[in-house]
Amino acid sequence: MRKLFAVAGFAFILGSAFSQTYIPAPENLAARQDFQDAKFGMFIHWGASSVLGAGEWVMNNRNIRVEEYTNLIRVFNPIDFDAKAWVNTAKSAGMKYITFITRHHDGFSNWDTKQSDWKITNTMYAKDALRQLADECHKQGIKLFCYYSLLDWYRSDYQYETGKTGKGTGRTKKSDWNSYISFMKAQLTELLTNYGEISGIWFDGHWDQLDNDHDKSLKSKVDWHYDEIYKLIHKLQPKCLIANNHHLSPIPGEDFQAFEKDLPGNNTTGFGGASISQLPLETCETMNDAWGYNMTDRKFKTVPALVHYMVNAAGRNANFLLNVGPMPNGVIQNEFRDTLAALGKWMSQNGSTIYGTRGNIVPPQEWGVVTGKSKNYFVHILNKSKLQQPYVFIPGMKEKITAATVFATKAGIRFKQEPEGVFVYLDAVKMDDTDTIIQLTLQ
Repeated sequence: MRKLFAVAGFAFILGSAFSQTYIPAPENLAARQDFQDAKFGMFIHWGASSVLGAGEWVMNNRNIRVEEYTNLIRVFNPIDFDAKAWVNTAKSAGMKYITFITRHHDGFSNWDTKQSDWKITNTMYAKDALRQLADECHKQGIKLFCYYSLLDWYRSDYQYETGKTGKGTGRTKKSDWNSYISFMKAQLTELLTNYGEISGIWFDGHWDQLDNDHDKSLKSKVDWHYDEIYKLIHKLQPKCLIANNHHLSPIPGEDFQAFEKDLPGNNTTGFGGASISQLPLETCETMNDAWGYNMTDRKFKTVPALVHYMVNAAGRNANFLLNVGPMPNGVIQNEFRDTLAALGKWMSQNGSTIYGTRGNIVPPQEWGVVTGKSKNYFVHILNKSKLQQPYVFIPGMKEKITAATVFATKAGIRFKQEPEGVFVYLDAVKMDDTDTIIQLTLQ
């Protein structure tokens, strides 16, 4: 994922590539609906960098030179990797899809690519991790998305001279941008022709070639050839969804909008601030502070905090993509598995108020959010200290409400509908410390 860097440079203004009209195929539009219904997915950051136990940015952060970093291919040997265990963990947590790192910024490929020797099948492990994961996802009905890094700290043909990251990796050979674009297109073709249905491609790294971190235009120091790349993806698999973690408003060819470590519309991390589009939305977050395996990161988020994150995302009409960083042996660490199991228990009880719902029914309130589907609205009271006791007020709700019940017990409760909104009285309700859910039935 991304860290903040500030560097000046010249600008290459992307032109006609973004003036093209993109008309998504019918199956793509259907896939977008399915994606919005899924609501909860697993992000997996894992690869050769996991061996060093210091996160996926370790090559850049420690200025490890390419010839030194290459030694990881001799020691990365995930003998305990079990694709079935990963998929079972995701399913048990209530997750409906997996987004897997096929190639991160260090350039290491987690599949048997024919475009590079820097890949998992050239390690002692010698097996194709993506093949195993894809087969298991297809077997268990879990959608598979492929994360793919646009930038590369390893290859010399990448335009590293103008990039803001990977400056200390010792590359001296002049870059060859056309070669690099051809390489990416060839790898993407492999991903989309050799592994069955791929539900989406999740790009990251555009920001490496921006003049500054706060540029909200489409200026870049290189031409990423997005028009060609996006057309290639949609040609190979028309229903495959494309997102680009460029922290900008979506451009033609993209099918959903990704937000990093922030709810849509927020900018607490410096990665947000982009306007919210009409495309399906997704926000991704870590379970501690790290994306890739970091053995000393003990800042684990609590189960209630992650429930709140997911519910807040759904209330804003967004999916929640929650990350795990498996250990170098291929095992998801106990702290993550325990938290995911607890989330799965919560989803088994309350998932119907999340799955298949849409948000933005009313603006987010200090006390929580509202989700809805069919003839029901679900009022999620996440912060009971913000209530004007003994009731919760849902502003601007014009639809006729016929009943109000406590979702957990189905017990009916009093409500009053006025022109300014709905008052639901909570004097007889036992409040839940994590999320008190009130179901409103529409006429």
